[in-house]
Amino acid sequence: MPVKTHRALAFFAVLLAGGWMSSGVAHAAGPATSAVGQWRPGTNYQLLGAPQPTTVGSDKVEVDEVFWYGCGHCYALDPTLEEWKPRKAPYVEFVRIPVIWGQVHRQHAKLYYTLQALHRLDLHTKVFDAIHKEGITLASRDDLEARAKQQAFLATQGVSEKDFNAAYDSMTVASNMLRAEDLTKKYAISSVPTLIVNGKFSTSVAEAGGAEQLISLINDLAASEKPR
Repeated sequence: MPVKTHRALAFFAVLLAGGWMSSGVAHAAGPATSAVGQWRPGTNYQLLGAPQPTTVGSDKVEVDEVFWYGCGHCYALDPTLEEWKPRKAPYVEFVRIPVIWGQVHRQHAKLYYTLQALHRLDLHTKVFDAIHKEGITLASRDDLEARAKQQAFLATQGVSEKDFNAAYDSMTVASNMLRAEDLTKKYAISSVPTLIVNGKFSTSVAEAGGAEQLISLINDLAASEKPR
């Protein structure tokens, strides 16, 4: 393992020891519909006790991934999701929601929404690689230092300091951050990655039985919610 990666893992170990990450999965059993009869509610997926409104049109089904850039499991799942995106049903709208549990999550969430504001989500995978392959944490105990690290990284990807600052400090990013923090609480997110289907169902790789099974499950859950 490269020295930089060792340092990155040590950095996150220190952050997480400070209480910045929780583990475990929340469970809430619910009845299965005929479209997902092969899956067991309460085992493969959960029916959320407090469903949340989605942000997509009435003709769409929203599938959310709640994730964290510092999470190795999220990094492992990301290629599968990227491969699924062009193959998903046309009525499915995929939305990423960065989890916000604490300071480091907030810093990484702001980076994600800054990429979105810059229309540079093509850099999403490169952020994951920078953290997990190159050992570049893109976070710090000091928010200003984290911002500087992120700006410096994006500069290597062709993003000017002016554009970075405009996006980072934008009302759009601030609004998205508030919503992500709110949904982290309302969905009672206790582990990532967590997939939410149409604000009603939650599931994960472990619950589904694997990454490929997860894709099949979210496809089936989405089909059960397809507008008629």
